Amino acid sequence: MMKIQIKKLNEKAQLPTRGSSAAAGYDLYACIDEAVTIAPHTTEKIGTGLAVAIPEGYFGAVFARSGLAAKQGLRPANCVGVCDADYRGEYIVALHNDTDQPRTVQNGDRIAQLVIMPFLPAEFEEVDELGETQRGAGGFGSTGV
Repeated sequence: MMKIQIKKLNEKAQLPTRGSSAAAGYDLYACIDEAVTIAPHTTEKIGTGLAVAIPEGYFGAVFARSGLAAKQGLRPANCVGVCDADYRGEYIVALHNDTDQPRTVQNGDRIAQLVIMPFLPAEFEEVDELGETQRGAGGFGSTGV
Protein backbone atom coordinates (compact mmCIF):
# COMPACT_ATOMS: atom_id res chain seq x y z
CA MET A 1 0.00 0.00 0.00
CA MET A 2 1.31 3.46 -0.92
CA LYS A 3 2.10 5.80 1.99
CA ILE A 4 1.21 9.44 1.43
CA GLN A 5 2.37 12.19 3.74
CA ILE A 6 -0.32 14.63 4.82
CA LYS A 7 -0.13 17.70 7.03
CA LYS A 8 -2.96 19.31 8.95
CA LEU A 9 -2.77 23.07 8.42
CA ASN A 10 -5.68 23.59 10.80
CA GLU A 11 -6.45 21.66 13.97
CA LYS A 12 -10.07 21.23 12.77
CA ALA A 13 -8.98 19.51 9.55
CA GLN A 14 -10.06 15.92 9.00
CA LEU A 15 -7.91 13.37 7.24
CA PRO A 16 -9.41 11.91 4.04
CA THR A 17 -11.49 8.77 4.50
CA ARG A 18 -12.85 6.04 2.23
CA GLY A 19 -16.48 5.01 2.24
CA SER A 20 -15.57 1.34 1.75
CA SER A 21 -12.47 -0.83 1.42
CA ALA A 22 -12.92 -0.93 -2.37
CA ALA A 23 -13.54 2.81 -2.83
CA ALA A 24 -11.06 4.49 -5.19
CA GLY A 25 -11.75 7.96 -3.79
CA TYR A 26 -10.94 9.40 -0.39
CA ASP A 27 -13.49 11.90 0.90
CA LEU A 28 -12.23 15.44 1.48
CA TYR A 29 -13.87 17.45 4.26
CA ALA A 30 -14.60 21.17 4.48
CA CYS A 31 -12.39 22.94 7.01
CA ILE A 32 -13.99 26.36 7.39
CA ASP A 33 -14.53 28.75 10.30
CA GLU A 34 -18.17 29.37 9.48
CA ALA A 35 -20.78 28.02 7.09
CA VAL A 36 -20.44 29.10 3.46
CA THR A 37 -23.55 29.64 1.35
CA ILE A 38 -23.02 29.11 -2.36
CA ALA A 39 -25.48 31.14 -4.39
CA PRO A 40 -27.12 29.52 -7.45
CA HIS A 41 -24.77 29.10 -10.41
CA THR A 42 -21.77 30.50 -8.51
CA THR A 43 -18.55 29.08 -7.10
CA GLU A 44 -16.95 29.36 -3.66
CA LYS A 45 -13.52 28.12 -2.60
CA ILE A 46 -13.74 25.71 0.32
CA GLY A 47 -10.56 24.82 2.18
CA THR A 48 -9.76 21.36 3.50
CA GLY A 49 -7.08 22.45 5.98
CA LEU A 50 -4.74 19.83 4.50
CA ALA A 51 -1.52 19.81 2.50
CA VAL A 52 -0.53 16.57 0.79
CA ALA A 53 2.77 15.25 -0.55
CA ILE A 54 1.79 13.20 -3.58
CA PRO A 55 4.64 10.92 -4.71
CA GLU A 56 6.48 11.75 -7.92
CA GLY A 57 4.88 10.05 -10.92
CA TYR A 58 1.39 10.52 -9.48
CA PHE A 59 -1.12 13.33 -9.03
CA GLY A 60 -4.12 13.90 -6.83
CA ALA A 61 -7.34 14.08 -8.86
CA VAL A 62 -10.15 15.91 -7.08
CA PHE A 63 -13.52 14.63 -8.28
CA ALA A 64 -17.13 15.35 -7.34
CA ARG A 65 -18.76 13.16 -4.74
CA SER A 66 -21.60 11.51 -6.63
CA GLY A 67 -24.15 11.93 -3.83
CA LEU A 68 -23.34 15.60 -3.32
CA ALA A 69 -23.56 16.29 -7.05
CA ALA A 70 -26.78 14.31 -7.57
CA LYS A 71 -28.62 15.37 -4.41
CA GLN A 72 -27.30 18.89 -3.78
CA GLY A 73 -26.04 19.98 -7.23
CA LEU A 74 -22.56 20.75 -5.88
CA ARG A 75 -19.42 19.77 -7.80
CA PRO A 76 -15.86 21.01 -8.29
CA ALA A 77 -16.03 24.01 -10.63
CA ASN A 78 -13.23 22.70 -12.83
CA CYS A 79 -14.90 19.24 -12.87
CA VAL A 80 -11.60 17.50 -12.05
CA GLY A 81 -8.91 19.25 -10.04
CA VAL A 82 -5.31 18.28 -10.68
CA CYS A 83 -2.98 18.46 -7.68
CA ASP A 84 0.59 18.01 -8.87
CA ALA A 85 3.20 16.07 -6.91
CA ASP A 86 5.25 19.22 -6.24
CA TYR A 87 2.33 21.26 -4.81
CA ARG A 88 2.52 21.64 -1.03
CA GLY A 89 -0.20 24.21 -0.35
CA GLU A 90 -3.66 23.70 1.08
CA TYR A 91 -6.03 21.58 -0.95
CA ILE A 92 -8.91 23.92 -1.76
CA VAL A 93 -12.01 22.82 -3.66
CA ALA A 94 -13.72 25.41 -5.85
CA LEU A 95 -17.27 24.15 -5.28
CA HIS A 96 -19.88 25.15 -7.87
CA ASN A 97 -23.64 25.21 -7.28
CA ASP A 98 -25.43 24.00 -10.41
CA THR A 99 -28.91 24.49 -8.91
CA ASP A 100 -31.32 27.42 -8.73
CA GLN A 101 -31.26 27.30 -4.91
CA PRO A 102 -28.56 28.48 -2.47
CA ARG A 103 -26.59 25.60 -0.93
CA THR A 104 -24.77 25.79 2.39
CA VAL A 105 -21.54 24.00 3.26
CA GLN A 106 -20.75 23.42 6.93
CA ASN A 107 -17.42 22.68 8.56
CA GLY A 108 -16.83 18.92 8.36
CA ASP A 109 -19.06 18.33 5.31
CA ARG A 110 -17.66 15.95 2.70
CA ILE A 111 -17.11 18.18 -0.34
CA ALA A 112 -15.15 16.15 -2.91
CA GLN A 113 -13.10 13.01 -3.30
CA LEU A 114 -9.39 12.59 -3.90
CA VAL A 115 -8.10 9.81 -6.15
CA ILE A 116 -4.35 9.20 -6.42
CA MET A 117 -3.49 8.49 -10.05
CA PRO A 118 -0.32 7.76 -12.01
CA PHE A 119 0.53 9.71 -15.12
CA LEU A 120 2.90 9.21 -18.02
CA PRO A 121 5.35 12.03 -18.70
CA ALA A 122 5.43 12.84 -22.39
CA GLU A 123 7.57 14.81 -24.77
CA PHE A 124 5.75 16.39 -27.68
CA GLU A 125 7.31 16.15 -31.13
CA GLU A 126 5.98 18.41 -33.86
CA VAL A 127 5.53 16.64 -37.21
CA ASP A 128 4.21 17.65 -40.63
CA GLU A 129 1.84 14.67 -40.90
CA LEU A 130 0.20 12.18 -38.54
CA GLY A 131 -0.32 8.49 -39.30
CA GLU A 132 -3.60 7.53 -40.98
CA THR A 133 -6.42 5.77 -39.10
CA GLN A 134 -9.82 4.48 -40.16
CA ARG A 135 -11.53 7.23 -38.15
CA GLY A 136 -9.27 10.03 -39.35
CA ALA A 137 -10.39 13.49 -38.21
CA GLY A 138 -13.99 12.42 -37.50
CA GLY A 139 -15.04 14.18 -34.33
CA PHE A 140 -18.12 14.42 -32.13
CA GLY A 141 -20.60 11.67 -33.02
CA SER A 142 -18.61 10.45 -36.02
CA THR A 143 -18.56 6.84 -34.78
CA GLY A 144 -22.27 6.74 -33.91
CA VAL A 145 -24.66 8.29 -31.43
